Amino acid sequence: MPNHEIDPAGIAPPAAHYAHAMVSDAGSRLLHTSGVVPIRPDGTIPDTVEAQAEVVWANIAAMLADAGMDAADVVSVTTYVVADEGDLSGVMAARDRALDGRKAASTLVTVPRLARPEWRMEIAVVAARSDDT
Repeated sequence: MPNHEIDPAGIAPPAAHYAHAMVSDAGSRLLHTSGVVPIRPDGTIPDTVEAQAEVVWANIAAMLADAGMDAADVVSVTTYVVADEGDLSGVMAARDRALDGRKAASTLVTVPRLARPEWRMEIAVVAARSDDT
């Protein structure tokens, strides 16, 4: 398995469904995204953070496919959510669905605002795919 979880016995388990760390073997092709924002192909932006998370993950899936990768290749997720969103379980659930239950290293950061006021969240990912897959 080219990407695998690191789960040391000497530390507490992750706080949600993610990996503390991931290892990608040498010879992997890497994809680094910019912060992926919640703009649909038609230019519209959903109103709720949960709907925005679904759009962001659909955009990420398109980028992965264009790079010859899929959700199984995602090793790191950094999510930025505007601080006043409150309950973030919908954002984390969208991540879990998009990754099809697989774990990745994951960081969720609340921020006061993003580049455009209608954006409530954005996500950057790193994916790694072995040259032989």
